[in-house]
Amino acid sequence: MSEGKIQLPPGDTPPTYDAAAAQHGASLPSRPAAAAAGKPPLPRGPFPLDIPVLNQLRTPGKRLILASASPRRKQILSTIGLNNLEILPSTKPENLSKSLPPFEYVLQTAVQKCLDVYTVAIDNTLASIPDPSLVIAADTVIVTNSGRILEKPRNEKEHIGMLKMLRDQKVHKVFTAVAVLAPREDAKFPGYNLETAVEETRVYFASEVSDGLVEAYVRTREGVDKAGGYGIQGMGSLLVERIEGSWDNVVGLPVRVTLGLIERAVLNQEGDESGEDEEEE
Repeated sequence: MSEGKIQLPPGDTPPTYDAAAAQHGASLPSRPAAAAAGKPPLPRGPFPLDIPVLNQLRTPGKRLILASASPRRKQILSTIGLNNLEILPSTKPENLSKSLPPFEYVLQTAVQKCLDVYTVAIDNTLASIPDPSLVIAADTVIVTNSGRILEKPRNEKEHIGMLKMLRDQKVHKVFTAVAVLAPREDAKFPGYNLETAVEETRVYFASEVSDGLVEAYVRTREGVDKAGGYGIQGMGSLLVERIEGSWDNVVGLPVRVTLGLIERAVLNQEGDESGEDEEEE
């Protein structure tokens, strides 16, 4: 939980708008002054989203796994109140053929990560540790105008060449695939719901970015662990002129899309509505 924030139980009434604005620093008596007046400090927002699926996942005993070591993905999920995440990255090699279409490549990689982590978590569960209630996996790649898939740079020379190419091509695409898995309460085959999506964003690099700026950026090492070698949420924004699409998709996790997948995976626990599973008379 972030310092100074609280979790409001579902159904609790948030503070008034005047009080909430004050908590964010606008015309607010100091917290020491409030304490001196004998009043308890007001809870500090923003407060968690009060929606059924997130309230359900925040209940005690739920085991939520993020199949990624990315601090950016963890931070994005924390913005919707999923702070109780267990970090368990996949250890399987990401060795799918890059001859696959980019959409298929990134989707298969995310699904592979998700299923691998779920299997490992189930196999290694102890009596005192519950089975996973949710697994979230994602994979992000950069795709050049020629259809070449770029992932993380392996060394400084490759990093510099990668960013200069993106600048010279002016525009490229960012694909992030998200896979969300939730076990089925009825254990219907295969025993879980798996929901997936791929989000696409177009990123335009600024043509006036100099070789010197590219090389200086590479020396910061900010982009070494990022697909395409830059972080749009940091100093890498100096390289970007504009984007078309979701900003957090470029960061590594489209949160609106991810929330929709979570809702479908967790809440869609009903049987087949077509009646195919009903016994014949």
